[in-house]
Amino acid sequence: MSAQVPELEVRDFSSVSPQKPWKLSPREVAINASTILIALILSPIIVQVTPLKGKLGLVLTFILVAMVGNIVLSFLRQGVQAIGNSIASTFIYLAAGLVLLPVASIFFTVIMRGYHALRINTFTQDMSVTQSDGPYTEGGALHAILGTLMLVLIASLISVPIGILTALYLTEVKGRAEGLIRFLVQAMSGVPSIVAGLFIYSVLIVGAGGHYSGFAGALSLSILMLPTVARTAEEVLKLIPRDLREAGVALGGTQWRTVVMVVVPAARSGIVTAIILGVARVAGETAPLLLTILGSTTTHLNPTDAPISALPLYTFNLLRTGLNVAIDRAWTGALVLMILVLILFVLARLASGRKK
Repeated sequence: MSAQVPELEVRDFSSVSPQKPWKLSPREVAINASTILIALILSPIIVQVTPLKGKLGLVLTFILVAMVGNIVLSFLRQGVQAIGNSIASTFIYLAAGLVLLPVASIFFTVIMRGYHALRINTFTQDMSVTQSDGPYTEGGALHAILGTLMLVLIASLISVPIGILTALYLTEVKGRAEGLIRFLVQAMSGVPSIVAGLFIYSVLIVGAGGHYSGFAGALSLSILMLPTVARTAEEVLKLIPRDLREAGVALGGTQWRTVVMVVVPAARSGIVTAIILGVARVAGETAPLLLTILGSTTTHLNPTDAPISALPLYTFNLLRTGLNVAIDRAWTGALVLMILVLILFVLARLASGRKK
């Protein structure tokens, strides 16, 4: 008689949601929010009855009250063992807040001061026939926007290939000049921006008999952009596992084919980040442009024939006039520059293939 095999019970786990013990429940979120709310209410009252005054005193009081409330809440939840963890978490949140506070303050200030003079003509007109203290509906920053895009594009075309090739040499080839090249890249990272502009001015404009132009400004910016791209790309390439290189060689690929078809695609997102950091490094530079592009109120599309303008220089020239309308235009120029860098950042992220 053959033994009957029992049937195995098949369970459907597709509807079972994964457990997330680190995620706070709605009740815990409500309690934490109540603690913050109580700290917001008590802080002004404490400031009124203590010697602490002003915004700084209010912020310090809020931090102390929120920290005490968090410690008490952790003690009631988990006992004495949770107090140390609560204090450490509070200091971590405080450090993150101190880092984000200047960034938020800059964004808030630029937006609040810059939107007053922001008009459609800001993007469609230049200042060739408009005085700096003219109405907001006249003149604009078109010449500066196009000049900034031109400078960043030319500087990127010069710096990005050289920077990436330098990083590949330092991480993949590792030839005899590795130490010297790494030393030069690190030394270039500390070069002041005015020195880069003075170098191009003395060599290209004075020494070679050239003139102020967008190409001269782009060369000075490329000197500042090159070490940022090279060092960041080098660190990114170091993160690529060695197993990928060995796998490419094991499949019969030469070193350069392995680098081009395996290493570089794997580091594409990091290389794009290096380019973004390089663009952010030079997009707001003013000192080298004072010595190389000189500035202009007219739109010039040829980067080699005449002086041009850029948003940092446009902002600087308007701000030093001291006129209220011109200062508002300067803040608008700073706001447009921030928007332009944000657009370039988003486009670069999209080009890197990130889904989010």
